[in-house]
Amino acid sequence: MSSTRAALIVIDMQNGFINDQSRHVIPKVVELVERWEAIGGTVVFTRYHNYPGSPFERLIHWSKVQHPPETDIVPELSQHATRARAVIDKRIYSYFNEEGMDLAVREGWTDLVFCGVATESCVLKSAVDAFEQDFTPWLVTDASASHGGQFAHDAGLTVARRFIGAGQLITAREAILI
Repeated sequence: MSSTRAALIVIDMQNGFINDQSRHVIPKVVELVERWEAIGGTVVFTRYHNYPGSPFERLIHWSKVQHPPETDIVPELSQHATRARAVIDKRIYSYFNEEGMDLAVREGWTDLVFCGVATESCVLKSAVDAFEQDFTPWLVTDASASHGGQFAHDAGLTVARRFIGAGQLITAREAILI
């Protein structure tokens, strides 16, 4: 597959999602982004914004990631985000809001490679939505993490194997070879 037909989608690597359970993934995502850029690949970042009265606040009682610095991309990736093809601001779990979908279709991507935070929610939902929108999703297991800890990360990977196929879960090293 040609790298011009694939995009690396870095999901929600924001200060508000980084804690002791997810911090370890930052260097791996930085390394993957740098290697992807070095081969001339397209990189897109997403940035989640919660809002007062959102379903996240009303139903889950979660009101974080509403304002900077929580909504900011982590410092280790901020320069990469400024060079990215796009930074998609979203108010849902998935990359596939209207702007994300339009970009993927307009660019003619066939394969979307997902990494970031959180494996069991935004990364998983984006990969499943890609599958259902007839893109080929790839989930980078070692460049994804959960602020909910290893159990939540592993649960996300288990569900992803069922939803998009075990063969779609890859390592960062394998992602560069797609």
